[in-house]
Amino acid sequence: MNIHTILFDLDGTLIDTNELIISSFMHTFEQYGRELSRREAIEFIGPPLRDTFHQVDPDQVEAMVETYREHNLYHHDNYVTAFPNVVETIDQLQKKNFKLGIVTTKMNRTVEMGLKVTGLSNYFETIITLDDVVHAKPHPEPVLKAMQELEASVDSTLMVGDNHHDIDAGKNAGVQTAGVAWSLKGKEKLSEYKPTYMLDEMRDLLKILGV
Repeated sequence: MNIHTILFDLDGTLIDTNELIISSFMHTFEQYGRELSRREAIEFIGPPLRDTFHQVDPDQVEAMVETYREHNLYHHDNYVTAFPNVVETIDQLQKKNFKLGIVTTKMNRTVEMGLKVTGLSNYFETIITLDDVVHAKPHPEPVLKAMQELEASVDSTLMVGDNHHDIDAGKNAGVQTAGVAWSLKGKEKLSEYKPTYMLDEMRDLLKILGV
């Protein structure tokens, strides 16, 4: 394989924020007098918050986003951990001189918090957040922007993620893709979007790359 650049989604791929996100959605809905089941909350994971809340109540989008973020930030460090073998794998990739980047729909502040609490702050040469783009995933803009900053080519880049937005963004940018089987939405569901590879655990990435 001729892969030299690896772009990762953050939440649900490198770090486990699932329970924090679910809790934040359920709290927000409760504050606005709405019911939300855990299963329904899981379906909201992935897209930008404003897009999600616009589907729910176009007149309350900004207020709901603010409520969500207040809850999310307050409880962040009590919930967030790295997924198994992530730190070790990322460390090995860096030592092997792979170019590493993050492409996420989160904002800068919460990205920095997540990387710090999980010990991943010093591994990524570029981090593209929602603040850095006009169009979020699945639009190719975030992936293409990360590639530009890393001086990466289409044929040597891999996009790794837990959500169909990640897989579609990679495909739309013309790069290879890898889904992660620990996606909260399930391996079978993610397989429907036909990623180039499926990782059953993060160390599978080393095997695929021949590291």
